[in-house]
Amino acid sequence: MRILMVGNGGREHTLLWKLKNDAPTATFFATQPNGGMAALAEGVEISPGDTEALAGWAASNSIDLTVVGPEAPLADGIADRFRAEGLPVFGPSAAAARIESSKAYSKKLMRNAGVPTADFRVFRDLPAAEDYVREQGAPIVVKASGLAAGKGAVVCETEDQALHALREMMENLRFGEAGREVVIEECMRGEELSVFALTDGKGALILLPSQDHKRVGEGDTGPNTGGMGAYAPVSLVNPKLMEDVEKKVLLPTLRALEADGSLFQGLLYAGIMLTHEGPKVVEFNCRFGDPETQAILPLLSSSLLEPIATIAEGGSVAGMKLRWHSGGAVTTVLASAGYPGSYEKGKAIELPPSLTEDPNLFVFHAGTRRSAEGLLTSGGRVLAVTGLGDSLGEASRKSLVGADAVNFDGKYFRTDIGWREFARDEGMRP
Repeated sequence: MRILMVGNGGREHTLLWKLKNDAPTATFFATQPNGGMAALAEGVEISPGDTEALAGWAASNSIDLTVVGPEAPLADGIADRFRAEGLPVFGPSAAAARIESSKAYSKKLMRNAGVPTADFRVFRDLPAAEDYVREQGAPIVVKASGLAAGKGAVVCETEDQALHALREMMENLRFGEAGREVVIEECMRGEELSVFALTDGKGALILLPSQDHKRVGEGDTGPNTGGMGAYAPVSLVNPKLMEDVEKKVLLPTLRALEADGSLFQGLLYAGIMLTHEGPKVVEFNCRFGDPETQAILPLLSSSLLEPIATIAEGGSVAGMKLRWHSGGAVTTVLASAGYPGSYEKGKAIELPPSLTEDPNLFVFHAGTRRSAEGLLTSGGRVLAVTGLGDSLGEASRKSLVGADAVNFDGKYFRTDIGWREFARDEGMRP
């Protein structure tokens, strides 16, 4: 089997690692692979966003399965192009990917389908948006409607903060075209879950829920990032909750997409807020989350390749089951100094051999590249260190020891990934 991975971040390294474990005799290719992916796949020097070139390359190289990691190529229609060529691809069409690429579309779809979510209004006119903020008051949430690399949602505790966020998005175009349209929402309170579902467009195969840590600072303070860490499982999750998420969120959303002519075939990611009124959707994504993938997939004992290939070929996930290792996983992201703002690249990275000798410790690469000088930083989020353990406390200790062992100039990371979980159970604290 010949498999192409589109994308070159931490999520894609983790997917590649898992799929290679599932099919060790398969031949893997990856677009412009990062420093960790290069050892697992043959590099393809085509940008993940060059849909035409990738479709042509895949056709001429007899690729049996293409897995698309990032949201931008999906929003640009890469899955449509591959399917038009008769090439099996895992990822939704551009129309279905609007569930992420347009928050305005997603919110309206949820409202029409009766899916629980925060009250909202959509604006393309700055004065009207400002008037609405003054009318509603704070706290309130301002979101760029388009793709903003996970940083386009601003929780505003005061009206002034909300007005500033609006001007940054709509007037100063802080997120480019993504911010010309904004969604303003009520501020929901509670804990968040990341729920991933492998779906053929009708049924959902739900993965182990996890919790992401978006803020840059300890105790979830400071600006949003792409994610500073994640853990799984989450003790707040029980069968009744997951039944509610499936029946009230995932399946109605899939039906609404299908009715809209946008059958969703791929990975549907629901960000869920656990409110006093029950689970409500914060937002949807059209792909695996990063860094949740780095925490979830090392716990998956059954094949990921089987359902992914089935979906890519237009088959059904009905009757499929996923199996999980016991214990927990904690992922700590190592970032470059200055991230999520500006940062320097090209810092030498030292990875001690001990990191590869422990079967319960994984280092997934994100912003790295290989050079004649060795492994260098090339992004804001550089590496993700995942520890496994019989408990989350043990997994956390292992992740932090691994994070400490890595060296590069300007490295920083949060030491409190999973802090809410540990606060619930003092005996579990690392």
